[in-house]
Amino acid sequence: MATIYEKYGGFAAINRAVLAFYEKVLDSDVIGDRFENVRMDRLIDHQTKFLASLLGGPASSSPEHLRQVHHPLQLTEAEFAEMAVLLRETLEEHGFAEPDIVTVIDIVEGHRRNILPPGGAHG
Repeated sequence: MATIYEKYGGFAAINRAVLAFYEKVLDSDVIGDRFENVRMDRLIDHQTKFLASLLGGPASSSPEHLRQVHHPLQLTEAEFAEMAVLLRETLEEHGFAEPDIVTVIDIVEGHRRNILPPGGAHG
């Protein structure tokens, strides 16, 4: 059985989805400002590798790395929720089937504790 990564076309397809996702993120009133001073080319490359690994492609990130990168940002529950909504919209627009979208969102949700700071930031 093919992985979600293989089913939707591998790295190139995941990269297209990540590019579209970050277009939405940058336009978001909730989280867009978080990315004003971010090198988007690097972020998109890292996020493509991360999402690809979550979907069954080559692995690139550990839970420890996610914590190191995200905890200092003090992301909020509202920001995490916005990212999930935008990711869902992007996957829908890129032809992902609903069961696969649910799987992806569940995987991302499983990393909540690695992304949000201990105790959870609110906002």
